[in-house]
Amino acid sequence: MQRQRVIIRTIGVATAVALAATACGPQKTESAGSSSAAPSSPTAGATPEASPSTDNKPGEASPSASASASASASPSASPSPSVKQIMANGDESEQVRELQARLKQLKLMTVAPTGFYGSKTTAAVKSFQSKNGLDATGGVDDKTWKKIQSSSKKPTADELRPPTTNEVAAPDPRCMTGRVMCISKESRTLAWMIDGKVVSTMDVRFGSENTPTREGVFNVGWKAKDWTSTIYHTPMPYAMFFSGGQAVHYSADFAARGYNGASHGCVNVRDKGKLSKLFDDVQVGDKVVIYW
Repeated sequence: MQRQRVIIRTIGVATAVALAATACGPQKTESAGSSSAAPSSPTAGATPEASPSTDNKPGEASPSASASASASASPSASPSPSVKQIMANGDESEQVRELQARLKQLKLMTVAPTGFYGSKTTAAVKSFQSKNGLDATGGVDDKTWKKIQSSSKKPTADELRPPTTNEVAAPDPRCMTGRVMCISKESRTLAWMIDGKVVSTMDVRFGSENTPTREGVFNVGWKAKDWTSTIYHTPMPYAMFFSGGQAVHYSADFAARGYNGASHGCVNVRDKGKLSKLFDDVQVGDKVVIYW
């Protein structure tokens, strides 16, 4: 009987050893960091190295392997306080207009102020911040705004609302004498000039490649304040004809759609008020120069 107990005890020990070896096998062959096997419960006699390392308060449950791995990969959960923005992308205000005028003084913007904070303003602000050792966020915080103000002067009324949206090109030499409507296809502007001096400027639009606006030196042949095209049956207010049926005139389509459209060869103007004044000033016989 005693011999039977010894045999049974011996078999039990052998079985326990065999089971322990089977449980440890996969842990040795799995690659480090693998999470395919469920974590085994710590057994009596297990060394600290064999148990998952934790940093919990007493009484707290140990995190799962996946949770602990996620926690170790996460950055510190103490976010830095955000800097309050005075102006940022998407804003529209008179302060934005002033910002744009100051950035233009600093040669960081070429377009005229619009009062809307878009991608061009964001890029200009980023450039200023990078050059002045500020965080290049593209938004204007108090520090950036004060630096821009100290680096520029208070904009004038003309700088805030310049006579044209497009930047006026250098006048063609043929525009430097007499009374001339000097029209640049490159800058898409019309400059009304008298003896080499610019009196007023405005944005213009030209014909498409199928109906191009002619280039060269012309003269105003005749004028019509209220005119409708006899070919296309569209209104042509304040028309000043310079070459056959081609004229400088106001275009409601240009005012509404901008450069998404084109004329049938005429020089379109979108600022009706400016063109009305120009129409009164221009005389039949005055020169028209259209150039690249």
